Amino acid sequence: MNELSGIAANTDIMSIYRKTNNIVDDMRQIIDESQKRAYQAVDFRLIQRNWLIGYRIAEEELNGEERAEYGARIIKELSKELTNIYGKGFTKTNLYSFYSLL
Repeated sequence: MNELSGIAANTDIMSIYRKTNNIVDDMRQIIDESQKRAYQAVDFRLIQRNWLIGYRIAEEELNGEERAEYGARIIKELSKELTNIYGKGFTKTNLYSFYSLL
């Protein structure tokens, strides 16, 4: 248990763990808290990703002469390409919403 104590001091989830007399409740606490923190970490990274996608679209659009038409064409092409590569999540609507985060 000494090795675990050293690790626990350096990680947030370990510091909130409290042993009870019920192993099932302990397991539920560990699993629920781990899932919650994983979702939070993923959410944060997705927000960063989406903002950067919007930023990059904005940079590209500003280089076009006819902004509205050029921007619409970029988003349509990006949606098609990214959907082919990654699957769901990169519809034109989503890309516009990333762009509007700016």
